[in-house]
Amino acid sequence: MSKVQIWHNPRCSKSREAFAILEELETPKDVVKYLEEHPSKEQITNIFKMLGYKSPRDMMRTKEDIYKELNLKDEKDDEKLIEAMAKHPKLIERPIIIKGDKAIIARPPQLIAAFLQT
Repeated sequence: MSKVQIWHNPRCSKSREAFAILEELETPKDVVKYLEEHPSKEQITNIFKMLGYKSPRDMMRTKEDIYKELNLKDEKDDEKLIEAMAKHPKLIERPIIIKGDKAIIARPPQLIAAFLQT
């Protein structure tokens, strides 16, 4: 099986569950602790494209306090939403699993097994 990348927050139960699934499936992986290793705008943009979403907002944690503090609900500019995630990676929904040129937000984590077979 080819190596995957997981954008992981060890403090998040869903992220820990996704990590455990990858372990159980013996999936070779690179772990990116994105809250420690802040991703660049370019990295976030690439993942946004891999996810195939219409808006970067679809990959954001819209219930986070920082989302409200920055008044992102009314933001229409995709570039500004991506910049906000780069400056405040807590806004990035997790866990993200990347395989080749595709990615998913593994919510629920049970999506991982089917994704790895694509």
